Amino acid sequence: MKESKFNIPKEVSQVTEALENAGFEAYIVGGCVRDLIINKVPKDWDVTTNAKPEEIEKLFENTFYNNDYGTVGVVNEDTQDETLKVVEVTPFRLESEYSDARRPDSVEFSDSLEHDLHRRDFSINAIAYSISKGHIVDTYKGQEDIEKGIIRAVGDPDVRFSEDALRVLRAIRISAELDFKIEEKTKKAIKNDAKMLEKIAKERIRDEFIRIIMSDRPMEGLELAHELGVLQFIIPELEEGFDVKQNQAHSYTVWEHLLRSIQHSAKNKWSLEIRLAALLHDIGKPATAKWSPEKKDWTFHGHDVVGGRMTRKILTNLKFPNKQIDKITKLVRWHLFFSDTDLITLSAVRRMVRNVGEENIWDLMNLRVSDRIGTGRPKAHPYRLRKYKSMVEEALRSPISVTMLKIDGKKIMDVTRETPGPKIGFILHALLEEVLDDPKLNTAKYLEEKAKEFIKLSENELKKLGEKGKLKKNETEGKEIEKVRGKHYVK
Repeated sequence: MKESKFNIPKEVSQVTEALENAGFEAYIVGGCVRDLIINKVPKDWDVTTNAKPEEIEKLFENTFYNNDYGTVGVVNEDTQDETLKVVEVTPFRLESEYSDARRPDSVEFSDSLEHDLHRRDFSINAIAYSISKGHIVDTYKGQEDIEKGIIRAVGDPDVRFSEDALRVLRAIRISAELDFKIEEKTKKAIKNDAKMLEKIAKERIRDEFIRIIMSDRPMEGLELAHELGVLQFIIPELEEGFDVKQNQAHSYTVWEHLLRSIQHSAKNKWSLEIRLAALLHDIGKPATAKWSPEKKDWTFHGHDVVGGRMTRKILTNLKFPNKQIDKITKLVRWHLFFSDTDLITLSAVRRMVRNVGEENIWDLMNLRVSDRIGTGRPKAHPYRLRKYKSMVEEALRSPISVTMLKIDGKKIMDVTRETPGPKIGFILHALLEEVLDDPKLNTAKYLEEKAKEFIKLSENELKKLGEKGKLKKNETEGKEIEKVRGKHYVK
């Protein structure tokens, strides 16, 4: 035992205090202790005790218990901190064989903290702390490994991984999150045992994989997963790009380009969807690679379309929610859009907004930046990037046209009893001229009444009003576009 002092939230210390006041032992344990030692705020709080589940439940007002491992969730409804809503309390326990490499065949509760620490995955997670005594219990030298930045299995790593095969992926995830190295014996066991991941539910694999992607070092995590033979059980399609060379616009293979793209997304703290799109945007290149004798270079025609289909299949296999699958697939499918600003028309940008969705267009821009950085070329040309943004903003503006009116040609014919003809178009543009002067007039009631007035005018008078409306529209639109372009310092 070693004496130490940490700042523990009262919501946690109240749980251990209640257990100790009832005559039981109580320690916080696992990842939360590790995080406290490295001065990181824990995301979860776990308590271990020699009290049995029914004894734990009696001590607390609001609990839930619906598992085979004895874990009782103690709910704290008073706290505003989501990480402290539930403190999990688990009895010391011994576990039997793991015949399915996922869960113990049986669980036996114990009176020994040592038994509980022995069943844990890595030494850095096998540390317990008594809040009341200020004592650390560190049987497996976890603090020493934390100081060295090492991930080491508790006891025989093959045994630990056979107990729960997800641990082989968890080691890589912790390495990416904490920038720790995996100890050689543990690393060798991961290589030997990676195939056991086939027995693990895709949802569990997905959750660990997401944490690798959302770490500050996804590139290192994915490289390690490849090196240790783990990646083939998550996204084997990524490894198909390992030796695939690209055209002269790229400095790297498809594999390294994708890793560098996601790393740039992580550097900018972008969302999970952008990061996954960055990782998968060129996933279709190996399948579409062809050598062009004329260009004396590689071509990848249609890799965006193929990549979109592959992305949907990959994310569906990993049980991602449909909404995320749809968004990431769209980003991959349309990632090639932004190229030469001199060749892109505003109408093309509008079509792109329609294809990818207004809510996704800025994420597509960020994906494009990640893609460019991942080529090994310099940062995206500042003017070109500003021009992209300006064009997108122009495309997103409310259209200054008759389509913005709270009335259409059919409604005008209904209220005026006019038959189809040029007068309807003239009335629409005359109404537009009024609304451009005063947007508050853009109501169905006002426009219907005004249309009844306009219909009494001659076609020639209406034509003059309509032309005035068109001129006003062009003038207003020009000013609005000028503002947008001025904001981005582009022409």
